[in-house]
Amino acid sequence: MLYDPIYWLVIGVSAVLSMWAAAKVRSAMTKYSRVRAMSGLTGAQAAKRMLDQAGVHDVEIKRLSGAAGDHYNPMNKTLALAAQNYDQPSITAVGVACHEAGHAIQHAKGYKPMWLRSILVKPAAIGSRFGIYAIIAGLIFGFTGLTQLGVVFFAVAVLFQLVTLPVEFDASARAKQLAVDYGIVSAQERQGVDKVLNAAAMTYVAAAAGSIMQLLYWISVSRD
Repeated sequence: MLYDPIYWLVIGVSAVLSMWAAAKVRSAMTKYSRVRAMSGLTGAQAAKRMLDQAGVHDVEIKRLSGAAGDHYNPMNKTLALAAQNYDQPSITAVGVACHEAGHAIQHAKGYKPMWLRSILVKPAAIGSRFGIYAIIAGLIFGFTGLTQLGVVFFAVAVLFQLVTLPVEFDASARAKQLAVDYGIVSAQERQGVDKVLNAAAMTYVAAAAGSIMQLLYWISVSRD
């Protein structure tokens, strides 16, 4: 494996995709963090307006400290925003906040892919953590069954990433449309929201593409 050029090609392409996506989202978020939303709403206020207008009134909006990222937790119905997005009235902050509110609306409306992703969280965590180790151990010691079991574990993690894509795209689509419908941003400002959320979506696409390539490689190796 360590001497297989195909392995290193897969790893290299995955890394390039990841770095490209990270650079895109960093550039877009930095640019639009300097552009103030004409409504003057902070990220927290934007999320609250979007949820209120959508009829979702049981979600807590909280300010994060430290390095934790923006997210919606369906287990406790908490929408958490990083400090700069919670406090600032920028296009980036509003876009990110509305995206997370989109997840809360998905939850309230019973959006099925979100339900499926929730089911896969724990199995995917196990697959992501132990899949590669099982594959490598199986290859080193010649245990074909262990290698194939590792491939199955890894495939579950990849499945989680694939299910995540429609969940993220749908949350962004809701955010883009409802932010305008509810007066959070103007039709002209939507271009900035689109660029921020489209760039963020590319990180999920890049991660999924890299994982799929790795999974295909491991499947081919396990059959040798």
